[in-house]
Amino acid sequence: MTQELPQVEVPPPGPRSRELSARLERVESPAIEARREARDQQAIVYERASGVNVFDVDGNRYVDMSAGFGALPLGYGDEALENALDAQRAKLWLALGDVYAADVKVALLEKLQSLYPEKDARVLLGSSGADAITAALKTAVLATGRAGVLAFTGGYHGLSYAPLAACGLRPQFREPFAAQLGRHVTFAPYPAVEAQENECMINMQNALVSGQIGAVLIEPILGRGGCVVPPPLFLRRVRDLCDRAGALLVVDEIWTGLGRSGSMLMSVSQGVLADVICIGKALGGGLPISACIGSAKVMAPWGERGGATLHTATHFGNPLACATALATLDRIETDGLASRAHKLGDDFLELLRERFEKVEHVAVRGRGLMIGVELASAERAHHVMRMLLERGWIVLTGGASGNVITLTPPLTVEWRILKAFASALEESLH
Repeated sequence: MTQELPQVEVPPPGPRSRELSARLERVESPAIEARREARDQQAIVYERASGVNVFDVDGNRYVDMSAGFGALPLGYGDEALENALDAQRAKLWLALGDVYAADVKVALLEKLQSLYPEKDARVLLGSSGADAITAALKTAVLATGRAGVLAFTGGYHGLSYAPLAACGLRPQFREPFAAQLGRHVTFAPYPAVEAQENECMINMQNALVSGQIGAVLIEPILGRGGCVVPPPLFLRRVRDLCDRAGALLVVDEIWTGLGRSGSMLMSVSQGVLADVICIGKALGGGLPISACIGSAKVMAPWGERGGATLHTATHFGNPLACATALATLDRIETDGLASRAHKLGDDFLELLRERFEKVEHVAVRGRGLMIGVELASAERAHHVMRMLLERGWIVLTGGASGNVITLTPPLTVEWRILKAFASALEESLH
């Protein structure tokens, strides 16, 4: 695995990337190209990767500060994951889903069960974070008999239909499909500072008093919403409201979990036990797998209909993904990567704040290795994103307005890489 600084030989996107992008445009959904045009963004095309480095088809070497949307906690090509994948590849690629399981699925579910602080938790696997959210919302209906969902502005839980209805990031994601979505979701404002917390609580109380809300769906930190960290006691107050209203607390740890925010599960580290916890992204170390973990009590109704009520699909519990998930969890725990992310993230936040505290219209926030740099506008953020790419740094933008540079590097990233990025960001901003 490599951790080298960028080396740009051909101004990106190079000729080979432009050629392949043109071919892609002719066959891919028009939505993707339209999105690039709206951002005035030309795309590079990946060829290979190792560690924190990505190499494009034109021979340029980049540093991926997004870690594949946060789905590569160990970076590209981790040896432990490759060994686990190779061993499983030689044994079994696919079992028979919910009919006959693979042995590696059994081991993974036992490991995931152990992450939940109470005994006898149960697990539903999926292939994506959206699958896990869908399973959680189904669980809430079965456990409470209530279809209502309380979600938050700025929240992003995936774009398949159940999560899409609860997507508070941008109304434009929901609006074209509104006629096909359930009309059971209420949104409350997500507080970025303590001054906004009481307004959020009042909104939640007004929604919960109806008695129709079965699930309160929340991210401990807004991920795609711009790395917004709420006040420290906010999640506990949400838990208390859920208890009083008889609603389930569903915590979306798809981005914050598994070390990203400096702990295995951020909600647990804050002393909050959710009824259902959703994890994904980092779980497979780069392969698609997710999980919905619930208490024994709230998961019990899944077994009360004689097996007629299911949440399953052909590739749920795929043996290859289960093997890499087990290896990923082992590496995060054995190497103390969650605590490392906590310490390294604090140092990185301090460094960025020192660099930009006097720069107008720049704000830095986050926790662990989940950091947002908020700029004045989406146009400014996209411009800085392009400037960074030209210097060999891959970043993404987030936030409700698209004006936040979101940084989620591998948990294994070296300090010298982060220091070099801070300098590149400073150059790009100026």
